[in-house]
Amino acid sequence: MSVRRLADEALQPAGFSFNKENQVWAKKIIAQYPEGRQQSAVIPLLMRAQEQDGWVTRAAIEYVADLLSMAYIRVMEVATFYTQFQLKPVGTKAHIQVCGTTPCMLRGAGDLIEVCQKKIHHDPHHTNRDGTLSWEEVECLGACVNAPMVMIFKDTYEDLTPERLAEIIDQFEKGEGDSVPVGPQNSRKTSEPITGLTSLINDHAHDVSKVKSSSKSAQREKKASPTDEASKDKTTLVGSPAIKKPDEKRASNKDTKKK
Repeated sequence: MSVRRLADEALQPAGFSFNKENQVWAKKIIAQYPEGRQQSAVIPLLMRAQEQDGWVTRAAIEYVADLLSMAYIRVMEVATFYTQFQLKPVGTKAHIQVCGTTPCMLRGAGDLIEVCQKKIHHDPHHTNRDGTLSWEEVECLGACVNAPMVMIFKDTYEDLTPERLAEIIDQFEKGEGDSVPVGPQNSRKTSEPITGLTSLINDHAHDVSKVKSSSKSAQREKKASPTDEASKDKTTLVGSPAIKKPDEKRASNKDTKKK
């Protein structure tokens, strides 16, 4: 576990506050938690602070702490524990997280890292000259089937080649990041086999699956609908014989003996 500290004081802004839109959003999020449990909103509030400024500053930590009536150290513990929180300035237009876990590395993540080193900065967690781009290597981002891949802010870009990543970086630097399609960057749809579908590949197969689905839905509705008591089948659990009624003769004999 690496030690994570806040950025140098020289980089820290004098203050922080949510903009009007985020203030409204924060009130809604805090209101979702029961009375006395509002501190559970600390992670989403820190994430929103990061989205607003690009990174988590000391002032943002203190602001969130005041909103939730928490000690500053408690919020700082959260911010420094989770690596999803950037504690130093990142690129204003794109911060690229390259997955370096085994599946991605075997599929060419090393080449993607070289692209970032050439186009942004040789070392991770450093911005380019204009301060618009930065990058880092991270652990698994959960899209192993579509390796190699990167995450830029909240979006993933998968099935990458070095050439395609270079194009994406250029588009973000131009301010055209919104035009880049998220997900697979080849002809693959979501996480289907790279060679294409091997089942349910014709219209008939899709029709059959729809029929089966509708049939199951009808069965569920039938079970859920109320029925008359007389129409219900009598059920007996296997291995659980019905409880026998007490023998009237034996019961009367016992009463006679007691007398």
